[in-house]
Amino acid sequence: MLGAIFFTFQIYGDFSGYSDIAIGTSRLFGFSLMQNFAFPYFSRNMAEFWRRWHISLSTWFRDYVYIPLGGSKGNKLQQIRNIFIIFILSGFWHGANWTFIVWGALNALYFVPLLLLGRNRQHLDIVASDRKWPSLKELIAMLGTFCLTVFSWIFFRAEDMDHALSYISRIFTIKLVALPNFSLFPGAITLLVLIGCFLLAEWKGRIGQYGISGLKDVPRKAYRWSIYLFIILIIDIFGNTSEEIEFIYFQF
Repeated sequence: MLGAIFFTFQIYGDFSGYSDIAIGTSRLFGFSLMQNFAFPYFSRNMAEFWRRWHISLSTWFRDYVYIPLGGSKGNKLQQIRNIFIIFILSGFWHGANWTFIVWGALNALYFVPLLLLGRNRQHLDIVASDRKWPSLKELIAMLGTFCLTVFSWIFFRAEDMDHALSYISRIFTIKLVALPNFSLFPGAITLLVLIGCFLLAEWKGRIGQYGISGLKDVPRKAYRWSIYLFIILIIDIFGNTSEEIEFIYFQF
């Protein structure tokens, strides 16, 4: 379970990170690219998640596949058909592997109850936009959505279906409720602390376009630059490796 959670944050950091690099580099040359991630792990249901995750691809599928198919104008059966088509196509776009097809179909299954209950257009604004912290109901909704996302990422990450099903079967045992043996996972506690810090930073900056975009408005220069230096230090410590690691999404 810990590995599945770590991958959930790894793929977000990887994909959101290199999207930000592309957006920032483009701005240096005078081009403004669209925001590609809008705090997706603060979503309260899967429909909101897909409005906030990989926005460029989701928008493309909406405009060039979903709407030409009829979108939400037909009867419920046609709408469900259209949902399954775009999610399975999205899975197939990632690769000709059953794991990607199942990942797409699973997300379609997550979406269908919201469509049938008319809740797919809820939560168009960011959670707790006028408050410091979410309500208990919002927190439970975010945790539930996050758990569904973690489960679906297992299929996305697995090498094949046997690998995915074997991994899942090893999660759902009696040991699920036991504390992990952190001595077997060097650096796991450090990683959890870092993830916690990054989540707090994103939560604090969730109203803006990016988690730390509000730093430019901090009046005290010393405070602002201390945060910049801290970020650079973190990158230097944890990104300094002799191993050449490609972005996960380079393969797509």
